[in-house]
Amino acid sequence: MKVRPNYQFPLHELIENRWSPRAFSDHMLSREQVLTLLEAARWAASCNNEQPWRFIWSLRDSSELYRKLLDCLLPGNQEWAATAPLLMLTLVQTDFTATGKPNRWAAHDLGLAIGNLTTQATAMDIYVHNMAGFSTPKVKEHFDLPENLEAMTMIAIGYLGDPQILSEYNRKRELEIQQRKPMTDLIPISS
Repeated sequence: MKVRPNYQFPLHELIENRWSPRAFSDHMLSREQVLTLLEAARWAASCNNEQPWRFIWSLRDSSELYRKLLDCLLPGNQEWAATAPLLMLTLVQTDFTATGKPNRWAAHDLGLAIGNLTTQATAMDIYVHNMAGFSTPKVKEHFDLPENLEAMTMIAIGYLGDPQILSEYNRKRELEIQQRKPMTDLIPISS
């Protein structure tokens, strides 16, 4: 069982229960569950209500789409993410629809959408692991994306699995207690 960290201040249980596992159960998610997660993301706040986030996703199956998503991950992430029932590529539209001007808040807004998705997943006893370890050239090779769509992250999603399925290296990482910088490092100026 994962040892829980000591929180400095009281938090909602959805925040306390969130963490990013590498060991996923082979229990599949339903299409309805995935659409519920995406609906939560859809209702995130965004600059000028632009909603610049986009998602390419596939349940773990033998489909070409799933194979392409898995192929985009770097080998270190492929090792464990291949057991997750759901893989997702996140993207942002980099310009505003109405004006064509750069939307410098797009990545922030995607983060809010992923935050909503993660909170909804946690409420459903589903776990989310965000990854920066993917190949942008492979994304471009596998997906015909317009120039104004930029790949940002990949996500593995599913039910919690047994850490014993992981390599020794990843099992150790899986069981380590979560750490965060002290609040004073993050908020140096306060009233």
